[in-house]
Amino acid sequence: MSVIPTDSHGNSQLSFDEEVFLDALSEFGGTPGERHVVARQARDLADSGQAEVDRGAVLTADEIIRNLRDAPEGGPATRWNWWLGALEAAYGSYREFQVRHIPEP
Repeated sequence: MSVIPTDSHGNSQLSFDEEVFLDALSEFGGTPGERHVVARQARDLADSGQAEVDRGAVLTADEIIRNLRDAPEGGPATRWNWWLGALEAAYGSYREFQVRHIPEP
């Protein structure tokens, strides 16, 4: 397993980089549309600051990917929704970030 940089410029600061995350999602297959929807939801979650407040840590692309690897199976959206279900159970108020629709290829 390779380490995913925290941003596309190789900076050591912790931040969410949507492009890095989108590229990393290919590990889980899925269509480009599915990966884009998940990346957009992840961007919205990161921008909301909710995960940072709840968990006490900045949300980064490699942290999300590590959590998605823990999902029992599935493509990017299934894994994303599985992880959000865990956040919902622990903290509440994560349903709005779930993937509900994936565009047709």
